[in-house]
Amino acid sequence: MILCDMWDNHWCKGAVTRVNQLVPRFALVLESARRAGFIVIHAPSDTMGFYADSPQRRKMTELTRAATPEPRALPDPALPIDATAGGCDTPDKFFKAWSRQHAGIPIDPADFISDKGEEVYSLLKLRGIRTLFVTGVHTNMCILNRTFAIKQMTKWGVRCILLRDLTDAMYDPQAAPFVSHERGTELVIEHIERHWCPSALSADLRAALGSGGARQVSGGGQ
Repeated sequence: MILCDMWDNHWCKGAVTRVNQLVPRFALVLESARRAGFIVIHAPSDTMGFYADSPQRRKMTELTRAATPEPRALPDPALPIDATAGGCDTPDKFFKAWSRQHAGIPIDPADFISDKGEEVYSLLKLRGIRTLFVTGVHTNMCILNRTFAIKQMTKWGVRCILLRDLTDAMYDPQAAPFVSHERGTELVIEHIERHWCPSALSADLRAALGSGGARQVSGGGQ
């Protein structure tokens, strides 16, 4: 399971509010995932300097590198929402607001930290892991486009599953298609389900793990 860009702060106040609302859910999901033997990867992009001396970061940088396969050529249809102006639904301007992952999300000694796709792929390959549960923000941006996230991992042959209640989009209802923020996020999730990977609810994952269903949920094995 990977946590994408769950930063301690953001330039968009609306995004901060929604991330803060998501954070309590992560503790429950991570507890179930770790208990079931999941590897957890924290991926707060552009903050690796903060974690440079942490054991969770060091053990990732010390991994033997696995060669990445030739990426599959896959269709990449346009997104159903317009975020060309930044997607912020509050009157804020961009600046680099983040310095680390949100302090409310626990990092376990057994976890890993990385914001590099090659490192994440190497860890999955070396451990024989074929399925990656993707969580975090933002669904129409980093969740799709980071090197460790859905598009690139799918092109490298990793089966991704988006936990759709542990994500959010950068979308302003004043932009096309002029729907609520919640509906804009749903449209992106539907787009991902149609073109990139399936999604699941975190509660269903927790229920499956609690009933010994980890093998079924993860698509076999790990």
